[in-house]
Order: sequence, then C-alpha cells, then structure tokens
Amino acid sequence: MPQGAPASVPACLQAGDDLWPAPLDAQWRCVSTRAGACDLPSALDACTSAADWLDAPVPGTVASALRAAGKLDIERAPPLASQDHWYRATLDGVGTRRLRLHGLASIAEVWLDDTLLLESASMFVAHDLEFELHGTATLALCFRSLDAALGARRTRARWRPRLVSPPTLRNVRTTLLGHMPGWCPSVHAAGPWRPIEVLGAAPDAFDHADIATTMDGDDGMVNVTLRFVHAHDGAQPATLHCSGAKVSLAWHDAQTLRGTLRVPKVERWWPHTHGSPTRHALTLRLAQREIALGEVGFRSLEVDRGADGAGFALRINGTPVFCRGACWTSADLVTLAGSEAQLAHTFALARDAGMNMIRVGGTMVYESDTFYRLADAYGVLVWQDFAFANFDYPTDAAFTAEVETEATQFLARTRRYAALAVVCGGSEADQQGAMFGLPPEMREQALFTQQLPAIVARERPDVAYVTNSPSGGTWPFSTRTGVTHYYGVSAYQRPLDDARRSQVRFASECLAFANVPDDATLHDALGTIHAHDPRWKNAVPRDPGAGWDFDDVRDHYVRTLFGVEPSSVRYEDPQRYLDLSRAVVAELMIDVFSEWRRAGSSCGGGLVWQLQDLRAGAGWGVIDACGRPKSAWHALAQVLNPVQAVITDEGLNGLDIHLVNERDQALALQLELVCLRDGAVSVVQASREVELAPRSVQRVSAADLLGRFFDFTHAYRFGPRTHDVTLVTLRDPASGAVISEAFHLPERRALERHDLGIVATPQRAEHGWQLVVEARRFARGVHIADAHYRAGRDWFPLAPGRPVTIDLIPLDANADIDARAPDGEVRAINASAAVFYR
Repeated sequence: MPQGAPASVPACLQAGDDLWPAPLDAQWRCVSTRAGACDLPSALDACTSAADWLDAPVPGTVASALRAAGKLDIERAPPLASQDHWYRATLDGVGTRRLRLHGLASIAEVWLDDTLLLESASMFVAHDLEFELHGTATLALCFRSLDAALGARRTRARWRPRLVSPPTLRNVRTTLLGHMPGWCPSVHAAGPWRPIEVLGAAPDAFDHADIATTMDGDDGMVNVTLRFVHAHDGAQPATLHCSGAKVSLAWHDAQTLRGTLRVPKVERWWPHTHGSPTRHALTLRLAQREIALGEVGFRSLEVDRGADGAGFALRINGTPVFCRGACWTSADLVTLAGSEAQLAHTFALARDAGMNMIRVGGTMVYESDTFYRLADAYGVLVWQDFAFANFDYPTDAAFTAEVETEATQFLARTRRYAALAVVCGGSEADQQGAMFGLPPEMREQALFTQQLPAIVARERPDVAYVTNSPSGGTWPFSTRTGVTHYYGVSAYQRPLDDARRSQVRFASECLAFANVPDDATLHDALGTIHAHDPRWKNAVPRDPGAGWDFDDVRDHYVRTLFGVEPSSVRYEDPQRYLDLSRAVVAELMIDVFSEWRRAGSSCGGGLVWQLQDLRAGAGWGVIDACGRPKSAWHALAQVLNPVQAVITDEGLNGLDIHLVNERDQALALQLELVCLRDGAVSVVQASREVELAPRSVQRVSAADLLGRFFDFTHAYRFGPRTHDVTLVTLRDPASGAVISEAFHLPERRALERHDLGIVATPQRAEHGWQLVVEARRFARGVHIADAHYRAGRDWFPLAPGRPVTIDLIPLDANADIDARAPDGEVRAINASAAVFYR
C-alpha cells in the first residue's frame, strides 16, 4: 500500500453494493504450536490434531478465540508470546483477488498454500495483497513467537525502563498491553486484530477515500482524493456535495478523482462542552449515481503557550477550551478493539461526566475508525500518542522506515476526523532518560523531535504536536512548564494545596487512585469485597519494584483527610472502609478540578489516569471492568459541567466561588449561599443575581456575597466553629432548577455520624424506575446500592429539605424492569445507619 493511502474505509461508508472494501467472507480457524515447529502451512496437519484447532473470529486475536471457546482466564493467560499461532481459511474462485490486511500482531507471515506472499514486523501497519486464484486454495497467516524474535541480538539502549517486560520490546512494533506487570493482565497480542477485507469488484469500486477538512475564515474547505480499484475513461462527470455547496471533481489519472469544495459560512464542529459537534453529510455524484462518503466536521485549532511561552492549552474555533477527561486503555483487552456497542457505551459515559477529551497513550494501540467516528459524534477531543513509550528506541534504517509507514498510515486514516486534536510522540520516553540523570542533549531522540513532527506537519497540519508526554522543561515532568503527568495529589501523597503550588499548565495524566468499584461489581466480577483477599490485591495497580501499591495511596488520604485509620476500619467495619475509600477519591477529584477550573488558574487541562479498568477490581479506571461508573466518575460528573460553580478555600480570605460558563450565550442565574450548623440550621445565607458572560470564568468572594465578616474556613478561630458546611447553588431563576451545586467543609474529618433523616422512595416513571431521596440534615457522600440497578447520580452531597430524583439504570440491560422493582439502600458517610427501600 502507498504510505499516504488510508488504511481503511470507515464503516459508515460501506454501502453493501461492492463499492467499498468488505470483510473477507471466510471461516477462519486457528491453532497454536511450539515456536518454529512448522515452517510451511502444509506441515500443520502433521504436528497438530483436529482437536487442537479452534474457530477464530476475524478480526480477532488468539486470546479472543480462546475466550470464545471457554478456554481463557485473563488472570492466568497462556504465554502466547512464546508460541507460534496459525490461522487458515479456504478460498474458492478464479481470477484476481485483492486483500487489505489492516493489522497483524505482531511478527507475521501470509501464505497462499505454501507460497509466501508477505512478511510483516509491525502490528501497526496495513498491507495490500494481490494474487490469482485458480480454484480452491488455503490462505494461512502465521504469527511467529514474539519471544523468539526478541532473542535476536540488538543495539544497546541508554536506559532500561522497569515498566515493561522484557525491555527488548523496544525493537518490535507491538503494543505494550500485556507486557506491563503490576497493572495489566499478561494477555499478549497475537493474531489478525484488525479487519481483513476484499476490495470491491464493481466497476466503480473504491480503493480508498482520502478526505480532509480545514477552515478558511468562516468557510469550510473539503479536500478529497478518491482512488478507484479499476481504471475509468475519465469522461464520467463527478461532483462533490456538502451542505448545499458543490464542486466538480477532476480526474487526476484513470483511477483518481481530486477536488476541493468550499462550504460558505459552515456550521462548525465543537467539543460537546462548548457547542454542538456538528457534522455534515458528504456525497459524491458519479455520472448518474449518488454515493455517500460519510460525514465530516469543520473546526480550527491553535495551541496557546501563555504569556511566558511555557504553557499548553487549546483554542478550538478561536475559543479557549479547558480540556478534561481521562486516559483510554482498551474497550476490550482481549480483542484490543471492542465492539461498537462497547465503544459507544464508554463514549456516552465520558460525555455524561462532562469529559471533552480522551488520551490514547503510547502504551496502548492506535484506535479504530469506529472509535474516531464516535469521538466525532459525541464531541470528544482525542489526544493520540504514537505507539511509543518509555524506551530509548533504535535508530537503524529499517526501524525508521517502519515508523514512517506506521505514522503516515495512521494520520492518513484519521485525516477526516475533527475530534483528533493532539498527536504526541509517545509516553514517558523523555522522562525515563531524565530520571536516569541524563541531560536533555543526551536523552533526545530524533524520532520524537524530527521524524514524527515532520510527518505530522505533512499529513495533518491542523492538529497540535507534542514531542512527549510529559515534556516541556529541563525536567520534562516539571509541572509548571509544558505538559506534565501530575501525581502530586495521589501517588506522591502531597497535600491538597499542592494542586495550586505545582502551577500545573496541562496534565496529560493525573490523579491515579485504586478506585473501588460498587458492591455489585465486587461481588459479581471480582468475587470478593474484602480488601485483604488475594483476588483484590491482584487487581490493585502497582509500580514494578515499589514497596507500595495504589491501595496505600488511597488509604493515605482516608487517614489524612478523613481522620480515620484505614487499617482499623477495614478490620472492624469492611463496608464502611469501602464507602470511605470511594468517598475520599470522589472528594479529591472535585477539589483538584475545582482548583484547575478556578478564575486565574494556569491550567489548560487535566486527564485522569485512567478511564476504564482492564480487569475487575480496584483499578485506576473511573469506569469499572463491567462498564459501570465508580465514585470518581460521579465526582467528575459533578465538577466538569459546562456551566459550573466551584469553591476554593482561600484561607484567611475565606471562600471564593468560581462561576464557569463555557457556552456561547450569556446566562442570567441566581447564586445562593448558605452555611449550616449541625447540617440543618442556617447560620448565614445570601443570594445574588449573577450574569455569566459567554465563554467566561468569574470569581465571587463569599465575603462580598455575604457583605460582612464570617469565618467560612474557620481560619481565624475566634471561638468554636459556628458551622460545619457551606453550600453554594447556581439556579435558574425562572424555573428554580438547580444548575450546579458545590459544598465546602471547614472540617474534613469523617468521624461523626448522625441520624440524617434520609427518606428514599422508588417511583415508576415513563422511561423506567427513579428514586426520590431527601434528608433533614446535610448528607455527605450519598450512595445508592441496589440489587438490580445502579444510580444515574451517586456519591453526591444532599442539602437538607431539597429532594432529588435519580434515575435507576438496570445492571442487566436485558432485564424486565416491570418485574424487577428497586430493592436497595441509601448510605452516606456521615449517616449513622443505612436507609432501606423497596
């Protein structure tokens, strides 16, 4: 395949009439053998038995075939990297067959009978094959042992990272998923993990469609190159249509149409937090035929380095965008892709949590066209690392050429997607060299500073390029320059005020905790709710060689913020230990993002590590391995809204309230403040009408709002503390609807527990079940645990006398909700007992 050719046609373009490449219609089977046992496909029957072969889904992996056969336990996965793996299928027909293989993991051969057609040394490169069929033939794919390939003598590296095993993986273009002990199950990538397609046979069949959009002032520009499988006579008229505009396309040669369409005053694509992710249908009229080319979005993007030139923030369509979200792992570790339903579910959760960016790190894979199409549709920006991480990479000609093809194909394949905003050289490679004590000039890699940025400038000049994550200073992980990985609050166990002291400019990773799933996942997927159980500990992420894990990090904050000794409460009251563990992470997420979203903050974005778990248990993900949100997700959903009130503790200056409006219209709202004693008695209160300008953040001093002295933070300590919570509400004055809520506790300890007067009432609504919850006293960290449902809103503060209605979402999507009434309990970390409902 030419380097500039897109490696696939998005699923939305496949018309089903032999115009577009279609999946190879074949029944695949696979078998694993000892490394080097078979040199030729014809030798397979002699060294295997019929019982050894498995039906194999394609696209898929050896692990997915084992799972389909009921033979895979991901916690005890077989050492796939030590074996050879063969796939084969029977082809019938006469004539030329053109195949496109989108990804072979990782050291692969392609055979037709015993004729070798292709050798591939990268799982990230697509290949085109053309061969003749003369009746029946066997197409065989061999995936050679990765361990055997890694045993070859290679050049010496300047450093050896501890994250990855073995370190010789630097020499092979494969994912690091499955090779990172401490946080990822050892499921090795092997097999045709991307589609195998047959190019269409129709006269107008497409080889590929290369589509790119740009902005020229207020006009959208669409640049199109359409390559056909078969030659045309060049006389066929062709026009391109989009949003009422059209242009004639010209034949560049007998197989290629090209042209540029201008769409006047086009409606732009926005991240969903700032507007509508508008996309426009693109249509080709070829002679008398109308062919859909999918949808495209139009947007502009610039990087704002700040007044000192040392920052990093994005402007989309000329507007500053605070980027927030999480780092992607995989929708399915076994297939490395996941289904469209799995991807859509995760994107919906990201959107509903107020996230507007997902980062795909260098330890993962390049995601599919379906992933990018959904990112466009949901209005979620994508930061994509090239698939490089931690290593000092080779510089030989063969490796450099492989990188050139890999990077070019990826950027060409994703050129049409507006959501792709940042591409990055890789993850923590520069950091590794720096932590080994090397100065910048001795750890620099031309791969990141020369080769990749040149490819990006050529293929996708409309995206931002970052050399590495992190990068931007003598210490690439310095928090006040460039892009950082911020773990001050979390892994480094720094106090909360470190989030401001660190002066973070952009955190492409941050806030890693062992996030505890809800009880349903602990019971159903992990099999235990006890933190001392080996199954629990096996799922807790840890850094290789460290004398601690991320349970210890979370427990540190339970101790220092809540004033509770975690080992004691875990021993005496395991359920409360779990609830405090969930609640402390939720409060930390809100505190740090409140700091970063405040007026005057230097921060341009923060991406939590990670979005979803790779295994059941207390992993880094804010979504668990069953696709259910954890407490951290619910906290982010409270603090990442486009219209938001957040509170920061300013010590002797009291509290500041920061009002965020990321929408493009001004908003007239009501701001309310109340301080409560004993969670119920109003001590002081104030309200004010506020005008929120479009795309603005404004600061309101609680002291100015009240108009007199009150010790909001209990910093002056003139006598006993007079209140235990401050509640801030942003309300629509016309309807009375609550737009945003925030709370502040002058005393963070979670020692006292009271009868809060919580009442929970299930009610049947048109779309399903709901739960109405109210309380007489302020309830902290309200959690709903139900046998059949999860709460659409959870781990939230509940003001007294203010009932809230919460959607209940079935744990089993196929369950009959009329036959399964809600049955559960409401807990709060300051409640003396749970309240049951049914």
